[in-house]
Amino acid sequence: MPFRSIITCAFILLASTAHAQVPGLESLIPSGDGTVSGRIIQLVALLTVLSLAPGLLIMVTSFTRFVVAFSFLRSGLGLQSTPANLFLISLSLFMTFFVMGPTFDRAWNDGVRPLTENRISETEAFARTTEPFREFMLTHVRPKDLQMFSDLAAANYPKPAEGEKIDLRILIPAFMISELRRGFEIGFLIALPFLVIDMIVATLVMSMGMMMMPPTVLALPFKILFFVLIDGWNILVSGLVRSYF
Repeated sequence: MPFRSIITCAFILLASTAHAQVPGLESLIPSGDGTVSGRIIQLVALLTVLSLAPGLLIMVTSFTRFVVAFSFLRSGLGLQSTPANLFLISLSLFMTFFVMGPTFDRAWNDGVRPLTENRISETEAFARTTEPFREFMLTHVRPKDLQMFSDLAAANYPKPAEGEKIDLRILIPAFMISELRRGFEIGFLIALPFLVIDMIVATLVMSMGMMMMPPTVLALPFKILFFVLIDGWNILVSGLVRSYF
């Protein structure tokens, strides 16, 4: 009986010690300038930005122009699912990484890396990270689109002071509209030769009285053969990449 009492007392003491060693919330949140609730808000904001990363990649990079051009190519060839969407999107992503490589490197070295090393604040890191993307968008945005959004924002946004940078809320939609326009221009140039082939085949089919034969069925092999003979993938990809240099 005394032995059982000793064991019971030992368990009680161990439980009290373990209860006293439960870590507080302050030890789980990294220390910083703000309070615990402020750090929690920062972590939530970081997770939100990471969840929006695919959309941000589309908005401020060259991805839009690439994927629009490839979509026009597949439509011009008359192929519904070849190449697959996964392949076209993957190719567009890797071409985007190739074109945006210097921009990504500058954003990482100037903004993200110093922030992870606690050498700069979050506000300064945001300004340094967005600056390379701002320069890229200003280089490729159409002045007409930028002016349109500036005029539309004049009633709702404060007018920038002399020498102040353009607000990203104005620059990003203007850049997206410019990329869509250039993507459709490239798509027209891609689809035009295939349209000529469709017209020639349709005229020949009608002249031979083959009313029940769809012209697209006969035109498809000729369009694929034409695209392969001219080394179309090389021409298209090199032209899209060179449009940014």
